[in-house]
Amino acid sequence: MYQFHCLNPIASKGLDIFDENYRKSDTMEDCNAILVRSAKMHDMQLPSTVSVIARAGAGVNNIPVKECAEKGIVVFNTPGANANGVKELVLAGMLLASRDIVGGIEWVQKEKDKEDIDKLAEKQKKQFAGCEIMGKKLGIIGLGAIGSMVANAATGLGMEVYGYDPYLSIDAAWNLSRTIHHSKTLDEIYSQCDYITIHVPLLDATTRMINQEALAKMKDGVVILNFARDLLVDEDALIAALDSGKVKKYVTDFANHTVAGHEGILVTPHLGASTEESEENCAVMAVKEVRDFLENGNIKNSVNFPNCDMGTCVAVGRIAITHKNIPNMISQVTKILGSEGLNIADMTNKSKGEYAYTLIDLESAASQESLEALESIEGVSKVRVVK
Repeated sequence: MYQFHCLNPIASKGLDIFDENYRKSDTMEDCNAILVRSAKMHDMQLPSTVSVIARAGAGVNNIPVKECAEKGIVVFNTPGANANGVKELVLAGMLLASRDIVGGIEWVQKEKDKEDIDKLAEKQKKQFAGCEIMGKKLGIIGLGAIGSMVANAATGLGMEVYGYDPYLSIDAAWNLSRTIHHSKTLDEIYSQCDYITIHVPLLDATTRMINQEALAKMKDGVVILNFARDLLVDEDALIAALDSGKVKKYVTDFANHTVAGHEGILVTPHLGASTEESEENCAVMAVKEVRDFLENGNIKNSVNFPNCDMGTCVAVGRIAITHKNIPNMISQVTKILGSEGLNIADMTNKSKGEYAYTLIDLESAASQESLEALESIEGVSKVRVVK
């Protein structure tokens, strides 16, 4: 029997995938798995029984990923599960920035009690006029799950799309429209595009990538959209560019005291994945990842350990080992198993940066003594009996 705990409400469509071998717990105590959306986990004390955390969403800034890796806790996310919801909001953001729809709605609300509002509207509508996005150039920084969907949708709306992604995967490339222009440098995006939307993860290399230098390279009157992470944009430099007229509009999904209420900035309260469909898709993917890991030891979409798949567990005994990516690890593991007369039927070892993961199928079950010996190897963080 496995136990799981939800730190945030998780869509029932996902939780329903758990079968009778799983029990939902009101606390983390004795839990094997934790499901989370936005809860801040950095200061939480996790019990030693926890071996997996699944984030129902893409970003994992709320999870102490490295600390989890040190403890052998595999952290999953759900890339692409909420991509369509974010894509649609990006398209809405472009339309809202191009035509003063918000201003028009607010004017009607203000004048709603006037009997001749229909006549007033005909006189006032010109102040809310804008431009169409068809024929405009859209620059997309990052062509992952969301960026590629935005690119294809914008192409369908008649925009000329430029995409920049030096790490573009083969799968993402196959999904892109042939009409998209693949930019080799960010400078081409900055200098050519009327609209620029950012879809990259928040890393040291991407923090405040839209800064004073980048803004200076952009076209006058550019519209910038940020539905990825607020820290990708130097907001002080952005506001200066807005005030000077360099930037026409800034659309962001991240409300804070710097951008909220500032003229020329449209702010939504983190609505990117706030759709019923996105929440359900994320929940379904997260639960499937947890089940495959707990029942088979397989890893897919982990942010701190490598992908590793040995299929459905049919072996007499399967053990999973999370450990540091250091020399002589496998030889120490096989020596311990061999000394007990345990024959290895199948084995795979994968690494990702500092950390590695080993799955081993045995022809007979490992003893408690051999498991303890494996755990005592320097660099091993967790040994788990899958079956």
